[in-house]
Amino acid sequence: MTQYGFLLDHRKCIGCHACTVACKAENDVPVGSFRTWVKYQENGTFPTVKRNFAVLRCNHCTNAPCVTICPVTALSKEKNGVVDIDRDVCIGCRACMQACPYDAIYLNEDLGAVEKCHFCNHRLEQNREPACVIVCPEQAIVSGDLHDPNSKISQMTKELRSEVRRPEQNTGPNVHYVGHEPSILEPGAAERPPLYLWSDRPNDKPEAWPESVPTLANTRTVLDTGHKVEWGFGVALYLVTKGIAGGAAMLAPFAVGFGLRSTAAGWAPEVLALVFTTLTTILLIEDLKRPWKFFTLLTRPNLKSWLVKGAYVLITFSGLTSAILAARFFDLPQYVDTLRFPNLIFGALAAAYTAFLFKQCEGRDLWQSSLVLPHLLSQAVLGGAFALLPFSEGNDALARVAIVATLVHIFLSLLEQLRKHSTENSKQAAGFLTRVRCAGVPAFQVGLALSFLSIPLALAVPAIAWLPALAGLLLFEVAFVRAGQLPPLS
Repeated sequence: MTQYGFLLDHRKCIGCHACTVACKAENDVPVGSFRTWVKYQENGTFPTVKRNFAVLRCNHCTNAPCVTICPVTALSKEKNGVVDIDRDVCIGCRACMQACPYDAIYLNEDLGAVEKCHFCNHRLEQNREPACVIVCPEQAIVSGDLHDPNSKISQMTKELRSEVRRPEQNTGPNVHYVGHEPSILEPGAAERPPLYLWSDRPNDKPEAWPESVPTLANTRTVLDTGHKVEWGFGVALYLVTKGIAGGAAMLAPFAVGFGLRSTAAGWAPEVLALVFTTLTTILLIEDLKRPWKFFTLLTRPNLKSWLVKGAYVLITFSGLTSAILAARFFDLPQYVDTLRFPNLIFGALAAAYTAFLFKQCEGRDLWQSSLVLPHLLSQAVLGGAFALLPFSEGNDALARVAIVATLVHIFLSLLEQLRKHSTENSKQAAGFLTRVRCAGVPAFQVGLALSFLSIPLALAVPAIAWLPALAGLLLFEVAFVRAGQLPPLS
């Protein structure tokens, strides 16, 4: 099998940006976006300062996580090993941008679709080399078939003992580097001052670098491209609404034992589940850059993607919940009791499937934590219990469930922030947790404070305890979602 790749020889690279300009001209890359770019890093102090370069781009991974996570097969691994994109199919969910450990994918704002280096596949079909290779004045870019032992690139990677970026992600990158300053390929190792060589640093991520993650002394990034935070408040809110829906269904079979009023016990869990599942669906569709293409998830699904599996879970969950409400409406209580237990399972799946989606986000190590799955389930119980509390009749059983779930949520939140992290990316993201602000307040800290406040209210004033509980949960999700995207990947 053919596997095209690049060798970037930084013994020769002069940082001229010819590759960047050629790529933009060849592929009509929008202003402010890059398929290939040159990062500048300076090491040392005046007067002994050395400037180093790194040419960064898509790695055309052997195990490309962007291909796996794309819900509509807009990304594909071609026979020649190139990872290509069909822009006409893309729905603009940007999941591939979260899966890429190299920040190689950007959103074309005009088209609402993602783009990246495709190895100038249109040129390869004509037996021509990529545009960046042709224009490099120093022949510092070598392309070819890495699986052909007689190819120039294959021989050079062996002889020169080339390295790849972020090998710990196990994606099998096929862009090799030689002659580079080692730290320049370690995202976040160098200080990122507010001023670059010729401009301000892009303000896409204004949060200050966490003090808990020291950078290398006398090492500064002085030119790099910016990368926006693509998943924001809408995704955080979707996690909360989905959790409330799933939690209500998980508690529904025990509604009478929890002291819900007879009418509320029959209707409230499913009404809450259906309303908040509908809100979740609206949030998911609204967050797409091409919302009118939403049904493509069903017409050309990638069954490996947890975005697709999650959609199937939500559809089944909504169907079961509607069936329970129909049985209640037609006074068929025996069917209600029968259906509530399988709906408990789908409620738990609805709340928890995002943990498996986050596992596919290879670029966001914080989201891949083993704590995410139990945390999402505890948050669902928390959300469902507090949402149902106003319908209780003074029995504090439901309040105790809400309190225990809140304590688990607080414990797992602090554990995630304070524990030892196995990768630099995860360590950086955990440091950023306390840096994220929402409406001017520190989201992580205020979120946990509101969660603490909801505990006594659950027993003393259950009718309003849901306010701080759900607000605190939302603030935590804002911090968690954003912090995972703040560490640099390039």
